[in-house]
Amino acid sequence: MKLDNVLAGCIPEPRGRDGLALGVLVKEQVRGHLTVAYVQPPAWSAPGPARAEESAWRAYLMEQADATLWQARELAGDDADYVVHTHKGSGRGLVELARKRGADVVVIGSASGGGKGRIAVGSTADQLLHSSSVPVLLAPRGYGDQPPAAFERLTVAYRRGPGCDAAVKDAAAVAASLDVPLRLVTLVISTGRRARIEEEMLVRLRDEAASNLRAAARGRPRVEVEVLEGRNVAQALGTTSWLSGEMIICASSATGPLRRVFLGDTSIKIVRAATCPVMILTRQT
Repeated sequence: MKLDNVLAGCIPEPRGRDGLALGVLVKEQVRGHLTVAYVQPPAWSAPGPARAEESAWRAYLMEQADATLWQARELAGDDADYVVHTHKGSGRGLVELARKRGADVVVIGSASGGGKGRIAVGSTADQLLHSSSVPVLLAPRGYGDQPPAAFERLTVAYRRGPGCDAAVKDAAAVAASLDVPLRLVTLVISTGRRARIEEEMLVRLRDEAASNLRAAARGRPRVEVEVLEGRNVAQALGTTSWLSGEMIICASSATGPLRRVFLGDTSIKIVRAATCPVMILTRQT
């Protein structure tokens, strides 16, 4: 897996800087190429007198696109490509554009409903996370305000199975390209009750998770493993430390289509609870 060709979606809003800043960071650290894309809605074709309104609408769309890409250029610089793509759905438009331009990853920011430092999945992300043929990287809200100077570590949310084993292999390749260490974590969700049978079950789950993590990390340099436990995904993620230059990597659901991104229940909870960028890989097995 490589990240040499980065496609970053941008929008004419302050939060549009978040995904763009993350895309720039990826491009710079892998010494790759960045394409900045603005997906605009199509102009309608109306008959008769309505053509005057159509002309005004087309002019407005062109002005909006020019202004958005001009602002993006201030952050991404002159060595990036800047494109306008027309599609009814912004997420589906990015999927289409990624295929046309041979992108290795699509990067976007959080939807407007996300709190500071969190990721909210809006319509654009939802379309990408259920149909993209390349990995999707999501930036938390406010990421562009003070992005890290470089990535420091990749963390894979691991659960034993062919999909996650493939994700570890891909993540190891990404870690190598970014020159950062890799961490594998498994989430153990407990009820918080202390009945003896539940305690015994938790002990078995912890032991099994630790054993699976050690097996997944075997033979790989610069890999650490950790079992995170909590009453829910957010609490489990809060039991460990997160670096300012961290990125979480999740595998797609095994029920999704092959070689497409398809977000599962646990992955969507990780996305919503994460305080750092999250990448969802395509399903490989």
